Amino acid sequence: MHFDLADLRLFVHIAEAQNLTKGAGRACLSPAAASARLKALEGQLGSRLFYRDSRGVELTSAGETLLRHARVILRQVEHLKSEFAAYGADAVGSMRIFANTTAVTEFMPEVLAHFLSTRPGVTVDLQERLTRDIVRGVVDGSSDFGIVSGPVPDVGLQVLHFSTDRLVMVTPVGHPLSEQSSIAFSDTLDYEQISLHEGSTLHAFLRDLIEQHGRPLTLRVQVRSFEAMCRMIEAGVGVGLLPESAALRHRKTMRLHIVELRDAWAVRERSILVRDLEALPGCARALISELMLSGSGGSEHVSLPGSDHSSLLPT
Repeated sequence: MHFDLADLRLFVHIAEAQNLTKGAGRACLSPAAASARLKALEGQLGSRLFYRDSRGVELTSAGETLLRHARVILRQVEHLKSEFAAYGADAVGSMRIFANTTAVTEFMPEVLAHFLSTRPGVTVDLQERLTRDIVRGVVDGSSDFGIVSGPVPDVGLQVLHFSTDRLVMVTPVGHPLSEQSSIAFSDTLDYEQISLHEGSTLHAFLRDLIEQHGRPLTLRVQVRSFEAMCRMIEAGVGVGLLPESAALRHRKTMRLHIVELRDAWAVRERSILVRDLEALPGCARALISELMLSGSGGSEHVSLPGSDHSSLLPT
């Protein structure tokens, strides 16, 4: 069985666009030419890849399987090109990262600023996603690696723990909860709360918590950022569950009080998820090294598998 990379790219474009005409446009082909190539691919595989109707196209089960493999194949081809372009150096290449809200807003800006300052040939596509989508993206190859907090499902991925994330309750100065040094999350449910927007990882986590407690929660305001949450809290609109790093940063410029949570789930491990560390391009392995270093404080020297350089990684 022979696969043409151009046909695989076309197939992925159509699947992601859920439309043959749009997918053909992304592949710089006419709809007729794209349809003919797609038909030939289906004939070669002996399987129907799409259901077609007036609204567009939808993947069949065989199409879902091919999409998963095609993404991995095409990304590996791009990695191969990048590796040979600089003979395996980490100064060129591209990578896609799926990460949770805390990673995108709290520590990745500083990590990437330092990492990219000496690597002008590297590009990064960093996307904020829910944990389940991060895991799925790494599994199906649509992301090179993912960054999550908390428990990781056992789906055959390599899990690299690199730092600890603590959730705290943030209140206005003078709020009744601020008089305590630590509280249980259930003690906060009688107060109006501020949350991140629907679709954020923290909002999804908060929603799951409420379901576990079986008690109602009054969400007064939902906003788009930790800074907006803190401004609402400072103004007395409500209290909010935030990562400690974000709370400490915004307390420098706002009148906020941070209360430690006694719940065991408040302390969560941050982890990097990869399919195969050795299969990643040099630039991705180097960035993972940078992340591990930022989380460990540079305490121990360990080399990443398949890399040509030593990195400061925690065991």
